[in-house]
Amino acid sequence: MADDTPRDKPPTSKLGRLARLAGLAPRTIPFAIEGAKRALGGTRTEEEEAEARRRMGQEVKKTAEAMLKTLGEMKGLPLKFGQMASYIDGLAPPGYEEKFQAALKKLLDKAPPLSPEAAEQMVLQELGAPPHEVFSAWEREPFAAASIGQVHRATTKSREQVAVKVQYPGMDRAIENDLKSISMLEAMMAPIAKKLHARQTVDELRKVFLSELDYAREAEMADLFRRMNAEDEDIYIPRIHHSLTTRRVITLEFVDGMSYAEFCERGSQEAKNRAGLSIWRFTFRSMLRYGWLYADPHPGNYRFHEDGRVTILDFGCVKQLPPDLVDGMKRYMRAAMDADWKEFDRACVEVLGYDPNDESWDLYRSYTMELMVPLCAQGTWKCSPEKARETVAYLTRGIRGLALKQGEKMPTIPHVPKMPQDFTFVNRLQWGLASVLAGLRTEAAFRPTIDPWVRDGVYPVPD
Repeated sequence: MADDTPRDKPPTSKLGRLARLAGLAPRTIPFAIEGAKRALGGTRTEEEEAEARRRMGQEVKKTAEAMLKTLGEMKGLPLKFGQMASYIDGLAPPGYEEKFQAALKKLLDKAPPLSPEAAEQMVLQELGAPPHEVFSAWEREPFAAASIGQVHRATTKSREQVAVKVQYPGMDRAIENDLKSISMLEAMMAPIAKKLHARQTVDELRKVFLSELDYAREAEMADLFRRMNAEDEDIYIPRIHHSLTTRRVITLEFVDGMSYAEFCERGSQEAKNRAGLSIWRFTFRSMLRYGWLYADPHPGNYRFHEDGRVTILDFGCVKQLPPDLVDGMKRYMRAAMDADWKEFDRACVEVLGYDPNDESWDLYRSYTMELMVPLCAQGTWKCSPEKARETVAYLTRGIRGLALKQGEKMPTIPHVPKMPQDFTFVNRLQWGLASVLAGLRTEAAFRPTIDPWVRDGVYPVPD
């Protein structure tokens, strides 16, 4: 289990953070080796396969708990990647998804907190007075703690119930050092990294994750997304208390509701269908109608209400997309919905960077078509974890086939399309959104919601 002992700050030095990750190696390397064996398609007897599965089954929970402890203490980017592994279908070791993801669920909003004194010192530093002077009531223990901050309940002087998100001390340094470590790894593996277009991915991670540290910007983004979705009665975005918000502290209206796990367990399927369609509508309205990407659809960012309405909480990881990219995305979506496959192919080449002359063309084209299925379905489409995992497995099998060319003794690195840099977080969105809806087992008519937006322009956000 994770060590819940409060700390004054997470480790921030590059060496200290690398040492923490290195400590996970004895646990994670066996999974990497097993994954490589499966990816390379080695043959095993039935007895060998059974023994491998037995060993992996024994280790998976211990490994996930070790990751929970280490990533939870580190915060920052390692915790973000742990969050992704906890809910995105297809990232966990194949065959062990449920055990692995269940052990990592705490990373979504129950990571080890900082000491009460450390949080109170940050409030004093940012708001100019300790919490008991700024607020009429302050709960010292946080009710949620995640990648870059923890959240305390409080009551304002005007008697309003609020949630106060306090950034962990040293997060800017920690994330910058994480990014430097990634850049160092990219430089060490330059020939491979170049084929994977790693430099542009790291550059995009740096821009988006460093901007996420600015809570004053997040407050502005919450207001922006509220205006985009003001007419949607199924979506609620809490009001920001700007006078109690700075770069490292953000205060917002407290909204109660069920967590994702609670809603999946207790909610009616009718409510889950309504909630899933609402999240879908929120996501694509923001992106296709207004050109803004909500790039962090992890389950901890939602609160669910009994009737299926959804409150959306976190607006740190958002970005404005270039209009030509939004138009390009609409182009291949529209072509798929109209079954205009010649236009779809042209859009895959001109927008997504696929190469029709490369052997990878059929794989990436088919994978993209698979992602379009919920948009194209006539009537309702039912989401499920099984379908989400199979989509990822299809891509994995295809890449394995490209890597293991017939007659070659060693695997090769397949061609990876050079997508627009701004597409990095679009990929994160589509994997995350698919997994969230899959967990809800949402069944809904998705096509009618999105159809008007793919055939219209991009509009300014209403004032």
